[in-house]
Amino acid sequence: MSEKPSFSPYCPAASRREWLGGALSVCAAWAWPGVVQAQAGKMVRIGVTKIVSHAALDADEKGFEAGLASAGFKEGVNVTYLRRDAGGDMARAEAIARELVQAKVDLIHTIATPTSQAVMRTGSRIPMVFSSVTDPVRAGLVPAGSAPGQKTGTHVTGLSDLWPVQLQMETYAKVMPKAKVWGTIYNPQESNSLTHVQSMREAAQRLGLTLIEATVASSAEVGVAAAQLADKVQAFTITSDNTTVAALEAIARVCDQRKIPLFAGDIDSVARGAVLAYGLDYFLVGYSAGRKAALVLKGISPGDVPWGPVEKFSLVINLRAARAQGVTLAPDLLAKADKVIQ
Repeated sequence: MSEKPSFSPYCPAASRREWLGGALSVCAAWAWPGVVQAQAGKMVRIGVTKIVSHAALDADEKGFEAGLASAGFKEGVNVTYLRRDAGGDMARAEAIARELVQAKVDLIHTIATPTSQAVMRTGSRIPMVFSSVTDPVRAGLVPAGSAPGQKTGTHVTGLSDLWPVQLQMETYAKVMPKAKVWGTIYNPQESNSLTHVQSMREAAQRLGLTLIEATVASSAEVGVAAAQLADKVQAFTITSDNTTVAALEAIARVCDQRKIPLFAGDIDSVARGAVLAYGLDYFLVGYSAGRKAALVLKGISPGDVPWGPVEKFSLVINLRAARAQGVTLAPDLLAKADKVIQ
């Protein structure tokens, strides 16, 4: 939210976009001439593996293709996609990874942590661009000790979607100052969720809040977990857990019925029933990953394309959900919103 610097201690989002655009332009300046001509007429095959379909990851997938198209790689012209969705099934994610490797695609786009890890476990050296991965180091996608903005020196690059958890919790606590007990739901089999939940625990402790956690193994369990938590908490906040986000409507129904506010961490979840989110636009996550993929397809080694986070955050508010869940939003908060859903 570059227009609302008071919400973030980080450098302005606009400067980040300028830096990213400049970095891509510099790479293009020395790497693209001559390489495009060498690839003229070739139909590039890109494998796409997504852990589950939900609004954020679907937006990531669309953004990736838009990013590639902006660099001249357009479906049906010089690109074909082998799109696969694991449906939240880890075993299926492993099978998809093997399928794409056996198909000998030119590049693999992995969306979310479990699918990225599945491709890594194949041992393939096919260029891989990950996106919507919370902690690429912890997930084993980039070398230990690697930091955002660094080159991996491997066949992998991509985009992290690490959320501003402390800022999110501070923002949500200001909206609900009387809520001292918060609930969250996640799948402990997702390493991305473990990273975020740990950050949530630390943020809650600093703010003097109690965080009650419920774990699930599948999206089918989310609604039941929400109903059980509803007797114990005064507000919900959901992290970047794909299992839970895929069933966000089930949580929203419980929150509507019990008048308990629901806060999300990605802006795509707001329209699905959360009161608000201060977080990432996953289309931009995918778009940035697509631009990195374009560099790879035009001849740059993935290991020479720095991986990094997307650091542009937005505030999106859902007034319908606020009314349904009994939340009154201050005028100054509404004025700071990047988007308000009526």
